[in-house]
Amino acid sequence: MEFLQHNWYWATLAGISGGFLLLDLVRGQSDKSQLSPVEATLLINREDALVIDIRTQGEYAQGHIPNARNIPLGDLERRLGEIDKLKGRPLIVCCASGARSGSAIQTLRKAGFDKAVNLRGGIFEWEKAGYPVSRKGKSK
Repeated sequence: MEFLQHNWYWATLAGISGGFLLLDLVRGQSDKSQLSPVEATLLINREDALVIDIRTQGEYAQGHIPNARNIPLGDLERRLGEIDKLKGRPLIVCCASGARSGSAIQTLRKAGFDKAVNLRGGIFEWEKAGYPVSRKGKSK
């Protein structure tokens, strides 16, 4: 108890940071449109989800999730016909950080892709988690 009295600021800081971590955890569980790299891998393996990489061709060439299809965000609406037959299949949309893919999700959902989800943190989080990145192949 004496420790807490003399170090109340550290205890307060620990309580506040713990609260933020708990809030982030609860918020992440309620948002099913965002997947972590682990959840994305499970979706790929269990439900044959397709990864759509919406980064530019140059970004894609620097490294992408293996077997990901590159459809740059600027071309997405024009190229929806290429993936139209995949409407019933889960789609994982990724970009560099997870920000641009949010607008791609909206475009896909308007076009009837109800199973489109965002890779939270994008390719950055994918690599950070230690998952493989391919530098082979052309953008499709």
